[in-house]
Amino acid sequence: MPQARATHLTRRGLLAAGGALGLGAALAACGDDKGKDSGSGTAGASGKSGPWTFEDDRGTAVKLDKTPANIVAFTGVGAALFDYGIQVKGVFGPTKTTAGKPDVQAGDMDISKVTVLGNTWGQFNIEKYASLAPDVLISTMFDDAGTLWYVPDESKKKIAQLAPSVGISVYDRQLTRPLQRMWDLAESLGADMKAAKVTDARKRFEDAAARLRAAAKAKPDIKVMAGSASDQLFYVSGTDLSVDLEYFKALGVNFVEPPASAKKQGGGWYESLSWENVDKYRADIIMMDDRTSAIQPADITKATWKKLPAVRAGQVIPRSPEPILSYDKCVPLLTNLAEALEKAKKVG
Repeated sequence: MPQARATHLTRRGLLAAGGALGLGAALAACGDDKGKDSGSGTAGASGKSGPWTFEDDRGTAVKLDKTPANIVAFTGVGAALFDYGIQVKGVFGPTKTTAGKPDVQAGDMDISKVTVLGNTWGQFNIEKYASLAPDVLISTMFDDAGTLWYVPDESKKKIAQLAPSVGISVYDRQLTRPLQRMWDLAESLGADMKAAKVTDARKRFEDAAARLRAAAKAKPDIKVMAGSASDQLFYVSGTDLSVDLEYFKALGVNFVEPPASAKKQGGGWYESLSWENVDKYRADIIMMDDRTSAIQPADITKATWKKLPAVRAGQVIPRSPEPILSYDKCVPLLTNLAEALEKAKKVG
């Protein structure tokens, strides 16, 4: 699980250390509206219509009389679909920064054109969700239990009454799998997958992967550590469960890998270190969590951090633990690491 927000083995804990009045009426109103075309939905780029079926990564086949127009999604999913020409109507998850600017997980979406149902963990406005007359809710999944990311446990049953859901797994697999699944989903929603922008992005991804493989082969001794910073702790990610790190490792990148016993408190995802012990592992490049929930490298004031060889050598790059699952947005993840490896000196 993305580790910047973790303190417990509960789902909320794994994120955090990175029932409303009128619901009955809202549910009834939504039921009344399901057979109507409100005219306010956002259809796929090709205007695809007719029966729609999609089998998600839970093995659940969602079947509707027509292609969903009113789509509500986790912010990162909305950003990925946007890259394929699909505009969602509502989002939940990190969308706006405290300064009111688009969150890194919002990608290129115009956040003024989407209804934000909740911006932080645990926030999900059910009445506002119902008012959108949703056709489908889409989110990612960071476990094998079918748990929809950022859908609050305490209200998930009420949310499920309003529309069917689709889950795309980003758990214990390489990045290319959820990328293909998001591609399939976008295509089913009417996206033009032959558009030059789309095909060019996929080609650039393939080229970037080849470049990273070559860079890793040329620098096999360069050790890379994936980290995330909070006030009290520094988290070192293992590569076994994260889609990006599993893929980078498969391309030959040499990662710091905490032992399973050290990752146990982090549910197998990461090891938690005190800032006094941040130098436990030798690393030549450090990839740091770029989400707004994590302290960014420029803002880390800990003396032990500043003494790390990779930090002193300027060999620190960003990492996106929750990648936006479009080829366009994943290209920089590969090229940044490839460039860092190409330029890296052995310092750890």
